Amino acid sequence: MPDRNLLNALGREAAFQLADVTKTRPQYGALTPRWVTRFIEFKGLEAGVYRVNRVVEGDTPLDVLCSQDPDRLDIPQGYVEYQAKPREYHLSSISTVINVDTKVSDVYGAPYDQLGEQIGLAIESLKERQESQIINSDDYGLLKNAADGQRIKPLKKAPTPDDLDELISKVWKDPGFFLAHPRAIAAFERECTRRGVPPVTASVNGGTFVTWRGVPIIPTDKLFVDGLKNPKAKGGKTNILLVRTGEAKRGVIGLYQSGLPNEQSRGLSVRFRGIDDNGVASYLLSLYCSAAILADDALGVLEEVEVGEYYDYAR
Repeated sequence: MPDRNLLNALGREAAFQLADVTKTRPQYGALTPRWVTRFIEFKGLEAGVYRVNRVVEGDTPLDVLCSQDPDRLDIPQGYVEYQAKPREYHLSSISTVINVDTKVSDVYGAPYDQLGEQIGLAIESLKERQESQIINSDDYGLLKNAADGQRIKPLKKAPTPDDLDELISKVWKDPGFFLAHPRAIAAFERECTRRGVPPVTASVNGGTFVTWRGVPIIPTDKLFVDGLKNPKAKGGKTNILLVRTGEAKRGVIGLYQSGLPNEQSRGLSVRFRGIDDNGVASYLLSLYCSAAILADDALGVLEEVEVGEYYDYAR
């Protein structure tokens, strides 16, 4: 007698052989929104060099005549001195090579283009590195190039509203945005909660951000905590930046090379290097970038803030 409990029908494993599987594009977990490069104003260069001409500023500005006295006819004379050796910023290159077996891309090119996906992921990786370099580069990074007079320490350990107010006093001419690691933002919010002054949020540049005094606090994992993007320890120290951006505002600006051959996006080119005897196609990806601080008061740094302060709010 046949077992009536057995299902006399096509099974899932066999049916799976005839089914189409819905697939995603490659998911690159290290990608971030890269808000830094969205908020900073960029300027294209023609020859890869950007010279910042500054005025030699003394204790007082150039004297001018402002008088209703008709007897005063002597107009003050003088001129504004320029720096003899202004700083020049040279673009840095971030490059990588992608190799793709043409047989693989020919045979396995549906539903996604293998070459396009490989190059797309490489481009995303280059742009992640670009954002990190804008902050951390020894040559032009914001952390290393902030003026000594624009650096402050927290009043205690964790970043407090008082600390961010002090930072605003350093970049008071139209401050654009704060930059902080997500752990630092969480630490600041805990301090605000403790004081009963929760910060408001605002929608800016397509994102929703916590703000302080109307200035958005932009998250980035490129401001490391104890040198790490994703620290595992409960505590750790990091920095918070306040930035004014824009050439017209004498702020911080990003730099890139304009008009590149085979340009894919701002300052980024993709060049075909050829196919070798084994049928492997090679592509060179290059991104040219730098950043310039046009005036010292365009950038302030709150140094060595602690992200591991927690409180028992029930008490």
